[in-house]
Amino acid sequence: MRHVIVYTAARLALFAATAGVLYLVGARGFLLLCLAILISGIISFVLLSRQRDAVSSSVTERAARMRENLAEGTAREDTD
Repeated sequence: MRHVIVYTAARLALFAATAGVLYLVGARGFLLLCLAILISGIISFVLLSRQRDAVSSSVTERAARMRENLAEGTAREDTD
């Protein structure tokens, strides 16, 4: 869960920084929002690849554990 929070916080920080720079350059309104989303997405794709991989592996591991627990519960119900 910690990896997800760190990655999300980093994405929000990149978006805020990008929006701030674009605001100083003169972008306003809908243009500011669209450019900030696009540019921060591209930057995060490059800069946050390691964090994204950590989030992906933690989510995959957690899903596998949940599947195993579900299978164990089903097996216990079948034997009862």
